[in-house]
Amino acid sequence: MSYPLPNEQESSVNIQGVEIFLGFPDEFNFNWVGQHDVFDQLLAAWLVIDASDIPLNPRLIGKPGVGKTTLAYSAAKKLGKSVYIFQCTMDTRPEDLLITPVIDKTGGIRYVASALVTAMIRGGVCILDEANRMSEKSWASLAPLLDSRRYIESIVAGLKISASPDFRICVTMNDDASTFEIPEYIHSRLQPQIYLDFPEAEEERRILHENLPFIDAYIMDYVVNFLQRAHSRNENYTIRDGINIARYAAKRIKNKGHQGNVDSLLRQAIVMTLGEEALSYLI
Repeated sequence: MSYPLPNEQESSVNIQGVEIFLGFPDEFNFNWVGQHDVFDQLLAAWLVIDASDIPLNPRLIGKPGVGKTTLAYSAAKKLGKSVYIFQCTMDTRPEDLLITPVIDKTGGIRYVASALVTAMIRGGVCILDEANRMSEKSWASLAPLLDSRRYIESIVAGLKISASPDFRICVTMNDDASTFEIPEYIHSRLQPQIYLDFPEAEEERRILHENLPFIDAYIMDYVVNFLQRAHSRNENYTIRDGINIARYAAKRIKNKGHQGNVDSLLRQAIVMTLGEEALSYLI
């Protein structure tokens, strides 16, 4: 199946006589400063090494807040690709994943492509974020896209849409209880599994500095030491928690001027972010 591929400035494409309106890429100031090995693993999964080869559909697994979305976004940008992020929820329907009909201002039907289908058509990267929050019905609509067929079928628009050879996909999955089991036939299509663990102290320090370059070294060390102690006891506090603690503590310290005790304000930031029980991980 062939159709003219739009560039980033074009807002729609005509497929088999049906006009499909496209979305726009996500632009963030994300840089991956964590584990280099998982970055290389993801790039390898997307690599095509022969004319008969196809890219894999990797899934990034780990606790909430360890940087799965940042990793996927940064790897896509490393390849010079546009990125389209689809946030999955328990309410995600097949038409949400593919093409949604909406009423335009003239009263007619307008077919709007999801972030996923936009990436397929434009040859970008789609990140299905927190994908294991979706039900099996939604996953079933992606089955042909995730194997050698590489297409989707939209019942709503009556179209079969093939993915550009340049299209890549990655799914992120949180390792927590508020998720669905992935159907086995989908499970086998989402390979390889790339697991993100908690970063080492120096990596955490670099990530904090990347996100909060205005934070002084004392706050940075305090938060990193707290996180490392929590990691050593298998507590699920992540670098995202650390960023929130450091950011809030810095605001409190700035607001107090020289009148506040820095350690006391840092402790307060930990309690207000994670609760009283988190204080047990302070040295």
